[in-house]
Amino acid sequence: MKTQVRKSERTFKPNFRSLLLAFTFMLASISGFAHCDSYDGPVIKDALKALDQNNVQLVLKWIEPQQEKEIISLFNKTYSLKNGDQEVYSIVEKHFFENLVRLHRETEGEPYTGLKPAGSMTPLVAMADNSIAKDNVEEVITTVTTHLEQVLRERYAKVAELSKTKDNSVAQGRAYVEAYVQYTHTLEALEHLLHGPISHGGGNAAH
Repeated sequence: MKTQVRKSERTFKPNFRSLLLAFTFMLASISGFAHCDSYDGPVIKDALKALDQNNVQLVLKWIEPQQEKEIISLFNKTYSLKNGDQEVYSIVEKHFFENLVRLHRETEGEPYTGLKPAGSMTPLVAMADNSIAKDNVEEVITTVTTHLEQVLRERYAKVAELSKTKDNSVAQGRAYVEAYVQYTHTLEALEHLLHGPISHGGGNAAH
């Protein structure tokens, strides 16, 4: 029996690590944060590359087929001014970025709230992008699982402690309920990851 338990624990551990990793990025999408609208995000990086190479195909993946006509037209107008007056070009280029990001946000079912400066993305999302660039997810997994394990332990400890006094008064009962909701809703979100897809907004899958 002990051997079976140890084997089960070894099997569960890596799955739990993966689950916690996915959970973190689901929380990022729930909060409404979208690094795709920042100057160092992937959308504008691809837009800059597209303008450098005169290849609009590089940005079409960020939008839906019905949006392509608008973006291709804007791209062509922007590129045609690339070697002209640089002050004018910078204005037109920003206009292109804004519309590309706006349309991408539409595919996510999220509102466009303007372009954000470089460095706006959260540390974990920046770490996610770096892991893709480095083709190595180990740093992300270690950081995320360590942090989330701490969060789960803290929320459990709080609800366990307050459960001892929850019936002493209404105020103490409400304090327990608040801690209980935080703890169980965290696990409920984890449960959702096991049985449902993760999406970014109401449109495409999260990038």
